[in-house]
Amino acid sequence: MQEKNKVWPEQSLLIESLDLDAQGIAHREDGKVVFVDGALPFERVSVNINRKKNNWEKGSLTQIHLASSQRVTPKCKHAGYHAGACGGCKMQHLNSPSQIAVKQRVLEDNLWHLGKIKPDLILRPIHGPSWGYRYRARLSVRFVIKKQKVLVGFHERKSGYVADMESCAVLPGHVSAMLIPLREMIGKLDTRDACPQIELACGDDVTALVLRNLEPLTERDQNTLQEFAHQYPVQWWLQPGGLDSIHLMDSSQSLSLSYSLPEFDIQMPFMPTDFTQVNPWINRVLVAQALQLLAVQKQDRVIDWFCGLGNFTLPLATQAKSVVGVEGSAQLIQRSKENFIFNQTKRQTLGSNALCDVQFKSKNLFEINSSELQELGFAHKWLIDPPREGAFELIKALVELIQNNDLSSDWKPPSRMVYVSCNPATLARDAELLVNQGGYVCSQAGIVNMFPHTAHVESIAVFEKGD
Repeated sequence: MQEKNKVWPEQSLLIESLDLDAQGIAHREDGKVVFVDGALPFERVSVNINRKKNNWEKGSLTQIHLASSQRVTPKCKHAGYHAGACGGCKMQHLNSPSQIAVKQRVLEDNLWHLGKIKPDLILRPIHGPSWGYRYRARLSVRFVIKKQKVLVGFHERKSGYVADMESCAVLPGHVSAMLIPLREMIGKLDTRDACPQIELACGDDVTALVLRNLEPLTERDQNTLQEFAHQYPVQWWLQPGGLDSIHLMDSSQSLSLSYSLPEFDIQMPFMPTDFTQVNPWINRVLVAQALQLLAVQKQDRVIDWFCGLGNFTLPLATQAKSVVGVEGSAQLIQRSKENFIFNQTKRQTLGSNALCDVQFKSKNLFEINSSELQELGFAHKWLIDPPREGAFELIKALVELIQNNDLSSDWKPPSRMVYVSCNPATLARDAELLVNQGGYVCSQAGIVNMFPHTAHVESIAVFEKGD
């Protein structure tokens, strides 16, 4: 158990490496591991220990005696490891190429140590703009009595307090410029203490702000929001209850949220609380690379597992003979169908090539079994894009069919799969099952730097059926 209010002497340590959470790793003379926030490999630092366990200690950086050549000054003045620092970014003190290298090592280490797999080929990292990329964010709102002002932003590092942010380098520039005006505007509301959160959703042409309002807004409050929306072009959405309570405050606004995938001539309308990728530039490249790696042919039937809004499904429909999108949320399935109809109609109007036959099916993929898998029919290729929990039940059902040789005459395993992952640990777990029990080969894998300056690792892997 941690000793409360204990102050330990500072230690001078040599940092050897980084862990998966971007903490520096050092060893004391007696061999005990010390994790140091803000320290980089090969730096000699002084550390204030603030937590002790039997096998390890944690500390904060107090002084750098020998700095790493990879260290840079954070672009955002609120980033760092000092008291009150914003917890949104953990790696702004590390230069961008080194951040990518760290994430590549995380992926390879997970695949090897958890899955006993080494890909035949490591793909070049997918990366793009490092600043102004965050088109989705959940901003906390608090009126702080001691400071006599409203704070709007991310939480402080390892704290429930809201960081005192005046700007944010990873939010789009126009949103960063809104933070102070937002604080001032919220401070004028009669219901300011009942508005704990603002969710940001940026489309190509629309910026939506979803205000969580635990009490009905007064008429004066609504007028204040409207004035703000006219000064800073935003759409205000209100959320007085659960997700189904979200509604546009001004129903006369005609523009709707959407993002485009221009390489495939696809436009994706979405609601502000629908899941969409945080980084639109990386998403475009990711979709294009995933389809290239899947090597879809005109005669192929493809299944897109965890299809969501159709982010991969509709681009696949420009290349395959038929596509099936499978998703656990009936609401997202309905949205996918609407997006398919929208794009098909748009193509017909413009005289463009029509999308192929697409079906959407609602199924809980965390409980799918081998019989249900067979019922969905044979597909030449699979694209898998699960949440952080991974796709274990889906992969297990596939492997059971392969091992039991329980294959109907018109069903067989897909010859190729592309797995897009937001958690290298669950990717490694699923890959171990696919390769070591399912007879697949991990032919390619690489990282996708969807979240620059954070320790979050997205990746993509290709699996091909062995002989």
